[in-house]
Amino acid sequence: MRYMLLITDDGNGAGPEEIAASPGYREWDTALAGRGIPHAGVRLRPEGAVVRVRGGETLVTDGPFAETTEQIAGFEIVECSDLDEAMETAAAHPSSAGFAIEIRPFPEA
Repeated sequence: MRYMLLITDDGNGAGPEEIAASPGYREWDTALAGRGIPHAGVRLRPEGAVVRVRGGETLVTDGPFAETTEQIAGFEIVECSDLDEAMETAAAHPSSAGFAIEIRPFPEA
């Protein structure tokens, strides 16, 4: 089953170059490959917009906007046998030491 790991940070997280150079991230990638867990992920840029349509009117807010000190910084898509394996995979992610990782299963097609 595929799971999305939504990775949060406080907006001051590592950039793509720092992630690529980090031994912790490289070790995580290597460990997943060794366990045969396919994955793909990306670091998101901090700017964006939130779009809502209310009463036929399109409302746009500069974003990302959430009433929290954390924001979604990136995501990983992992293929795991079950939720327990997805939780183990998320717990091993270097970002889990300082921030939350939300796990969401994809619906079965």
